[in-house]
Amino acid sequence: MSGTVRTHAVPVAKGLRWAIKRILVVGSIALVCAGALHAGQAKPKKNELRHQIFDLEDAWRNAVLKSDTSAMSALLSDDYMAITPSGMLQTKDEALANMRARRIHVTSMLLSDRKVRFYGKTALVTSLAEVQGTNAEGDISGSFRYTRVYVRDVQGKWKIVSFESNKVRAPVEHKKQDPTPAGQ
Repeated sequence: MSGTVRTHAVPVAKGLRWAIKRILVVGSIALVCAGALHAGQAKPKKNELRHQIFDLEDAWRNAVLKSDTSAMSALLSDDYMAITPSGMLQTKDEALANMRARRIHVTSMLLSDRKVRFYGKTALVTSLAEVQGTNAEGDISGSFRYTRVYVRDVQGKWKIVSFESNKVRAPVEHKKQDPTPAGQ
C-alpha cells in the first residue's frame, strides 16, 4: 500500500447534481446579460460631454442676461461658491439674491476662447467674456476671464460648484529705457 492514496467519492444525489449545474448555468447567463447591459450603457464620449457643458454655459449666459433666478438656481449646486471680480466670496443664496435685486444688469455678454477639461466627474471651463453692463457703482463693461467648475451629481446632472472671474487689464506699455549707461 505504500505510495498509493485512496480516495472515496461521496455519492451525490442525482437531483442535487442537477441543481448545482442549473445554478451554474443560470449564474453564467446572468453574468453575460449583465455585461451586455453594461456595454449597452457606454460612457458618453468626450465630444458629447463637451457639448453638454457648452449647452450649460449657454444656459448660464442666458440666465444672467435675463436675470432668470429659476434657471440659475437649477444650474448651481447647493454648496456653490464664487469669487467675484472684486475678490468677494458669494454663495448660491447670495448670487440668487443679487440677481433678484438686479444689483448687476448685464445687457450683453459674448463668450469666446472656451475650453473644457474633464477630470472624472468634474469639468473645468475657462473662457473669455466680453461684458456690457452696470451695477450700483456704474459701468462694469469689459473683458473678463473666468473659470467655472461643474461636477456631475448622483442623479447624473452637471451642477456648477465654483466660479471665479477676473477683469482683464489692458497691458501696460513699458517705458523705453536708454540702452547706454548713464554718463557715457
